[in-house]
Amino acid sequence: MASFDIVSKVDPQTLENAVNTAKKELQTRYDLRDTKGGIELDKKNNTITLTSENSMRVQALENILLTRIVKQGIDGTALDFSEEEQPTGAMVKKVVKVRAGVDKEVGRKVIKAIKDAKVKVEAQMQDDQIRVTGKKLDELQAAIAAVRQAAIGQPLQFVNMKS
Repeated sequence: MASFDIVSKVDPQTLENAVNTAKKELQTRYDLRDTKGGIELDKKNNTITLTSENSMRVQALENILLTRIVKQGIDGTALDFSEEEQPTGAMVKKVVKVRAGVDKEVGRKVIKAIKDAKVKVEAQMQDDQIRVTGKKLDELQAAIAAVRQAAIGQPLQFVNMKS
């Protein structure tokens, strides 16, 4: 029985490099030179905190961060910018979550995409990954193609291909 796993993960070292590069750019940008706050990576909670004096500068920090993330080879959809900005005294703070693992909602979308493709494989959720099994490698490759064509909204990797 052939199988592979669908996961969603971001290399922590690459993420740290992208954040550090964004911090360096923040120091050299003329329009943001006197900005208080900045960009901080929290490895434990897998979040990036953006702080500045106003919403416009926080938006500029978002753009810098996203540019650096993409240039490091990380998919931009790995970041969740949906959380609202929170005013904290004289500063504005925004927490950006780094998506790690396949949550149940994304898992359902992936499994539905595989079923809609009518490929003779079986997909099942296992914690934060999806295991896809089938009899032939061609069927597994067809399942991978179906998932890639579906609009999932999160970067996915296909690992542990076993025949």
